[in-house]
Amino acid sequence: QVQLVESGGGLVQVGDSLRLSCAASGRAVTTYTMGWFRQAPGKDREFVAGLSPSGGTWYIASVKGRFTISRDNTKNTLYLQMNSLRPEDTDAYYCAADRGGDWGPTYTSSYDYWGQGTQVTVSA
Repeated sequence: QVQLVESGGGLVQVGDSLRLSCAASGRAVTTYTMGWFRQAPGKDREFVAGLSPSGGTWYIASVKGRFTISRDNTKNTLYLQMNSLRPEDTDAYYCAADRGGDWGPTYTSSYDYWGQGTQVTVSA
């Protein structure tokens, strides 16, 4: 089992950058497929980016080229570097871990462990 704690959210302006962190404890992040999701109030949780144990990545189209998912194995931490932020990126962001270890899962049901979320607000 792994515990996940996100941090790094905040209020920024259009075009700014933020780096979200997801500190893991209990097991190594390299054991899992890791993902970032986001959710607005009253809406479904949406997949943003994924990272497989072997290092493969995948993104939704709207963030490709702007966001980068990565991990630091020595710190057991997952990151989401977000550049060129837009108002539509405003959401609560969650990291998640999938025990399956596959490349490509984008459904919330594929992920077994979740953090509590961190809020990102992009002001126009």
